[in-house]
Amino acid sequence: MSTEIDYYELLQCERTADDATIKSSYRKLAMKYHPDKNAGCKDSEAKFKAISEAYDCLKDPQKRAAYDRFGHAAFRNGGPGAGGGFGGGADFGGFSDIFESVFGEFMGGRAGGGAQQVRRGADLRYDLEITLEDAFHGKSDEITVDVSTACDTCEGTGATPGTGHRHCAMCGGAGKVRSQQGPFVFERSCPGCNGAGAVITDPCVKCRGEGRVETTRTIPFEIPPGVDHGTKLRLQGRGEAGARGAPAGDLYVFLHVKKHPIFAREGTTLFARAPISFTTAALGGEIELPGLDGQLHSIRVAPGTQSGRELRQRGAGMPVLQGRGHGDLVVRIEVETPTKLNARQRELLEAFRETETGEECPESTGFFAKIKAALG
Repeated sequence: MSTEIDYYELLQCERTADDATIKSSYRKLAMKYHPDKNAGCKDSEAKFKAISEAYDCLKDPQKRAAYDRFGHAAFRNGGPGAGGGFGGGADFGGFSDIFESVFGEFMGGRAGGGAQQVRRGADLRYDLEITLEDAFHGKSDEITVDVSTACDTCEGTGATPGTGHRHCAMCGGAGKVRSQQGPFVFERSCPGCNGAGAVITDPCVKCRGEGRVETTRTIPFEIPPGVDHGTKLRLQGRGEAGARGAPAGDLYVFLHVKKHPIFAREGTTLFARAPISFTTAALGGEIELPGLDGQLHSIRVAPGTQSGRELRQRGAGMPVLQGRGHGDLVVRIEVETPTKLNARQRELLEAFRETETGEECPESTGFFAKIKAALG
């Protein structure tokens, strides 16, 4: 750049802005000043290159730290961000580079033996809320995400079509540079080519040499039957595109199952409560409960069933994820005492009470007998 405008000012962000804020601001400005939307406008093209340069710096934690401390001087020849080291001495490039340079030959590789591979794209996370019915049956779904994809103009190479790459003059195509301090020699990724070993002679205008562009993509995928809350689905190669043709990262979809009004779940077992009348509990009978499979499940209630008893219906629960069969449905019985009685019903219950001997409800009879004995 001919004039050194503050990077934060270019991106319209505070110096304390987090990564997400900086990325969001960059996307808005990039769409506003992109050459495709401002054909022939030199000012827009210059503005687009400026904000792209600012974002390339601030999105990298190490470059941002150097810029925050030294400003634009960090990236001039000999500056800290240009490979000269913060204190004028050797730049170790981080502990991983020290470890590799000292122990590389002992770990089965030779330090500096070739250009470093360009790193794959970043993985992405997407949180998706589904119903318990979706988890039971599975479904075909799709999500819309903002993601970087391979540039269609340069086909992901980062170079203008018809042009190519040349060996990096700083590292001679090795992808790494060495620095020495006393008897020790240290290696780090070449700052001139970011470890690729080559530089682009004529960067693609659309992607600014990155080989990837920001876009909104709709991605279809399948939710298999039996998934649970917290299940993670991996969509391979659907994450951020790698720079200059490197492999894309993965997209991870985390599933969150909504609370159901009837059923609760533990693994493949479904739980439900079923209030029944006291006559059904006393005389026995059947209740019908609709299952998530769309069928009515008839559950037999034995005579004398007490409140709190659990009845199990085999095979009426959740499907086994990536397996065969289903879990069980467990129904918890709750005996409901009538709150409204007509005259005839009251008459019949009074007649029943007159015939009670205490043997009909042995638990309550025994309980009050113990209280009387305790009180003398």
